Amino acid sequence: MSNSTKIGKVYLVGGGPGDPELLTMKAHRILGSADAVVYDRLISDAVLDIVPAGATRIFVGKKTSNHTMAQEEISALLVSMATSGRTVVRLKGGDPYVFGRGSEEAIELVRAKIPFEVIPGITAAAGAAASIGVPLTHRGMANGVRFVTGHCRSDIPLDMNWKSLADPNTTLVVYMGLANVGEITAQLMHAGLDCHTPVVAVSRATTSEQQTCRATLTTLVEKLNTEKLKSPVLIIIGEVAGLADIIGSEMISLGGSDDDEDIQSVASA
Repeated sequence: MSNSTKIGKVYLVGGGPGDPELLTMKAHRILGSADAVVYDRLISDAVLDIVPAGATRIFVGKKTSNHTMAQEEISALLVSMATSGRTVVRLKGGDPYVFGRGSEEAIELVRAKIPFEVIPGITAAAGAAASIGVPLTHRGMANGVRFVTGHCRSDIPLDMNWKSLADPNTTLVVYMGLANVGEITAQLMHAGLDCHTPVVAVSRATTSEQQTCRATLTTLVEKLNTEKLKSPVLIIIGEVAGLADIIGSEMISLGGSDDDEDIQSVASA
């Protein structure tokens, strides 16, 4: 590298759950001025449309047992591109630090002495829950929420504290759990969670392709097999999931109305 070459900067940007209007203003601004964008498979076309036409775009998406580029290679790519003086956006679905490996890339950037900044995004749990009318916490139903990933790398069997997760007073949100949904529901019931606990699975949340599947712990696997939701699927487990039938349906029918009578009808349902 020439001594006159100025080192660029890397932005680890949360792309949100899919709807481009759910990007932060800062994320939108940085995307619009990027020299290069390295993006995941969960990034919607509508978000990518914000990237300047002349910017370099590199897809590094991952699926189970099918990685376009190894994580170590992605980190090395970010370092290399920034070293050449470019403004690089590492664009991730949801939030970079929630099951996004953003911290792994941040550590490598620190080691390479590359300037970087993290721009948070709306994580899939918050986006999906809001889109279907499910509060992640609710007084008298859920006094906490837990995020877990439903798969392990290299097809290692799931090893979770199922007794801890089977808490009826906590909302459990499972990311990337579609492949292991049978084991997840069986383990939770075995650990003591009521088999009638409401569950909502959401596919491609906040986009025009969004699908939902409402079930219970016992019926979830069968319903998912029937309805064939497309990946990525997020699973919300807990009493709050039952509120999708009250808040979610009324939210859609009201069309966002702020009329007092309509709001009161929802509250008393």
